[in-house]
Amino acid sequence: MYQIKNQIYQNMTKNQKSALCNFLRSLVKKSPDMDVNNIFDKFIEDENYYFEINNPHFEFLENYINDEQFRNETILFLNECKKYYDYKKKQAPLIEAQKAYEKQKREFLKELKMSKEQPTKKQLYYYERLCKKYNLEKKELSSKLEARDEIDKILKTYSKANDPFSNSD
Repeated sequence: MYQIKNQIYQNMTKNQKSALCNFLRSLVKKSPDMDVNNIFDKFIEDENYYFEINNPHFEFLENYINDEQFRNETILFLNECKKYYDYKKKQAPLIEAQKAYEKQKREFLKELKMSKEQPTKKQLYYYERLCKKYNLEKKELSSKLEARDEIDKILKTYSKANDPFSNSD
């Protein structure tokens, strides 16, 4: 897409070209099911309408809008945009899988770090209070991970036992 962008609209300024390309790219993104020629026709129709009411999006297009070279360059760019968004759509499952893998990796590294750190005072205090409340024998906790897991185990065990809505029968 960027190669095409450098080849088209040579007679426009950098800002004009950028604004027009961004607008065209957003048109393609908004209407992925439409054909490129239909998108172009709709764009020309809208721009002509805005010129008629004297409120154009792109004033500089007045000289180019009916030019055949402009049409060819715009359709070329719209085709490239369409290919780009189709490619991104096809890549979405792969990207989601990569994100899930990265999330799983971060979780693993977080637990690995927790397994090497001493439990916090809050964790130890909370664990002691739970053991006292449910008359459990206290273990010597060696890491934040072990403390978290023990606290979770106690809470799950005794929250099910005390839950009047659980189906334990």
